Amino acid sequence: MKKTQKSSKVLNITLWFAQGLLAASLVWGASMKLFQPIEKLAIMWPWVSQISERLVKFTGVIDLLGGIGVIAPTLFKIKPKLTVITAWAIVLLMICASVFHILRGELSLIGANIVFALMAGFVAWGRAKF
Repeated sequence: MKKTQKSSKVLNITLWFAQGLLAASLVWGASMKLFQPIEKLAIMWPWVSQISERLVKFTGVIDLLGGIGVIAPTLFKIKPKLTVITAWAIVLLMICASVFHILRGELSLIGANIVFALMAGFVAWGRAKF
């Protein structure tokens, strides 16, 4: 196997890992926001009780769409460029979430947002390359 083929295979596996982790995290977050009572969510995420329930549900829908969109197009080979678009949308979502927390004085909560934004940027870059 040529060196470029091997590095291409490693990149593809790493991209799938990042996509799977992003998808699982977003779908988990979506399921929590969509199906858990606000009171239960507020124990884990205090900010949830301080905004409208509609906004919480809306962010759950956005998370679900992101989780599906970051993996399904590439997995099913149906318009795989949608994965790239979704990954960039996730970067934007994580920037918005970070700004939301910063404005609320919750700077310590943006670590996960930064990690997910970096992962999504990697997916966008890598899948645009393939």
